Amino acid sequence: MSSREPYLSIVRGDATPEETAALVAALAARAAARAPRPPAPGTSTGNWRNPAHRLRRGLPHGPGAWRGAFFPGG
Repeated sequence: MSSREPYLSIVRGDATPEETAALVAALAARAAARAPRPPAPGTSTGNWRNPAHRLRRGLPHGPGAWRGAFFPGG
């Protein structure tokens, strides 16, 4: 295992572990606030509010029309 130097070191004073943790939390919060945020997904209401969806389509005519009426797309 390689020995790495600490990422953060206190050079003056005698900080308690709680003070060091508070400093790290403050630095992390500041870095997170500066980080670019991904764009919010578009909030689309979709077509459920479209009144045209309440209208009924015309029934198919001709041979096999009953099949098209009950099995659309098939």
